[in-house]
Amino acid sequence: EQQALRFQKHLLESYIKASFAETTADKRRLSIAIIGAGATGVELSAELHDVTDEWTAYHMDDEMLKHRVELTIIDASDRLLSALPERLANATAEQLQALGIQLKMKRRIVEVTADGVKTEGDEFFAADLIVWSAGIKAPDWLDQLDGLESNRIHQLVVKPTLQTTRDDRIFVIGDCAACPWQGREINVPPRAQTAHQQSDLLVRSIIDQLDGRETLPPYRYRDYGSLITLGEYTVVGNLMGNLMGSVSVGGFIARLFYLSLYKMHQVALFGYFRVGLLTVANLFRRSTKAHIKLH
Repeated sequence: EQQALRFQKHLLESYIKASFAETTADKRRLSIAIIGAGATGVELSAELHDVTDEWTAYHMDDEMLKHRVELTIIDASDRLLSALPERLANATAEQLQALGIQLKMKRRIVEVTADGVKTEGDEFFAADLIVWSAGIKAPDWLDQLDGLESNRIHQLVVKPTLQTTRDDRIFVIGDCAACPWQGREINVPPRAQTAHQQSDLLVRSIIDQLDGRETLPPYRYRDYGSLITLGEYTVVGNLMGNLMGSVSVGGFIARLFYLSLYKMHQVALFGYFRVGLLTVANLFRRSTKAHIKLH
C-alpha cells in the first residue's frame, strides 16, 4: 500500500510538472516503463492512459501532455497476455498501440536503475517511473520456516492435497503455495480463481482430516477463463466451461461479464443487501466524484 501511495504521489507530481512546463528545456517527455505484459501490466497501461485524458477536468493542456507522456510495456515473451488466445492478445496489442502505448516484446530485463531498465543485448530504455508487474514472489520469511520445502521464489512446495511435502498437518493455498498442476509439468497459475478453488477444497480437507480420514482429495485446477479490462476503452477475454468449451468475448458483452464478476465478488464479501446499497450510492456519486485522486 505504501509503495502504491508513493507511486501515485510521484506520478501526479510528474504530470503537473509536465503540464505546466514553460521553457523548451522543461518540455521533456515523461517516460513510464511497465515491466510485464500480463493482465496487470496491460490493465495498468490503459489506466495510466486514462489518467492522462482526465487532466482536462483540471483545465490542463491535455493535447500537449499526451505528447509528453510515453508509456512502454516491456516483456521477455513474444506476445502479451499469454493466458489469452493469440487472436485476442493480438487485438489487445493493436488497441494499446492505437492509444500510443509502445510494446517492447522479446526483451529480457537484466538490470533496473534509477534512470531506466537495461535488457539483454545492452538495450536501454530510459524511464522516469518504473512499475514491475512481471510474476509474483512469496514473502521471504516463508523460505526461512524450519523444515519446510520452498522453491526459488519462496513459495512452500505442496502435494496435490495442498499439504506441505514435509508436514501433513500444514496446508498452504494461494500465491504462497507451489502446487502441481495435474497433467502438466508446471504449477497451477497464481490467480484469484486458483486461490478460490483451493479454499473450497481446504475446508473439506480439514474436516476430513479432523474426522480421521487418511486419504484426502487432490486439488484439480479448473480454468474458467480470463477477462482483461483496458480502462474505458474495451474489455477482452475468454470464458471456459463444460458446455461451451472456450469462448472468446470482447466489447460490450465482455464488459458486462467483467462487471458481473466484480459484483459477485462483492456479494461474497458483503452480501446482497449491502452490495445493492453500494451500487445505488455509486450511481449517485459518479457525477460528483473526481476521476483523479489528488491526495
